[in-house]
Amino acid sequence: MYQMIFVILLLIISYFIGSHIERRHYKSIIDREKKLNKLPAVTIKTPPEHEKFEQQLVLGNVTLSVDYFKRFLATLHNFFGGRVTSYETLLDRARREALLRMKETAAEKKATLIFNVKYETASIYKGSGSAIGSVEVLAYGTAMIPLSPSPQ
Repeated sequence: MYQMIFVILLLIISYFIGSHIERRHYKSIIDREKKLNKLPAVTIKTPPEHEKFEQQLVLGNVTLSVDYFKRFLATLHNFFGGRVTSYETLLDRARREALLRMKETAAEKKATLIFNVKYETASIYKGSGSAIGSVEVLAYGTAMIPLSPSPQ
């Protein structure tokens, strides 16, 4: 009986804490996206024809963990079928965060464009069975950095 109460209590606590952390993370993502909106990140493979730009690899990486409540919901979805929406928000946050980190790196280098943007996603920790524990997302691309005019 105590074990059942403990599991229910753990689910309730993880729901509230996980929801709070997720809302706070989304707020941070939205604020940073507004700031970096002027730095385009595109999937075209060839750079625009400009001679006065240096090209440099930039990347952003993030690892996010699934909370206990989302893992519980995903288990129910696996049992009954359907979309696993609890993991969809996790992947959305991870992809957006990785892209933002890549853009922040490019902005520090004074880049004006990031082209050939790609994503890599991996499950880096599996819990019991096939349950996802943590997901890693890597965003990478080539930054176009204007060359400083040489002093004459």
